[in-house]
Amino acid sequence: MDNSNRDRTPEGVRKGIFPKKLEGRQARTKLYDKLKKMILSGKLKKGQRLSYEEIGQDFNVSRGAAYRVISQLRGEGLITLRARGGLFVA
Repeated sequence: MDNSNRDRTPEGVRKGIFPKKLEGRQARTKLYDKLKKMILSGKLKKGQRLSYEEIGQDFNVSRGAAYRVISQLRGEGLITLRARGGLFVA
């Protein structure tokens, strides 16, 4: 059985959230609000794997914006980084 997509967000949950590419503080603020809401509401499940690239693509923001927002959410304990394992919803 192929488990490569087992922990991924179901297709379409995040796609097209921000139709126009956002940049700078506006992108980070909107992405932060949306990801935090998705985590707290359960749309992103505990233990679900995340990646900077996928978040950047799915939310139509730069990888840098995704990195900063994920770092902020990690600081709040909502996302964890496992050594050699990646990013996961806490």
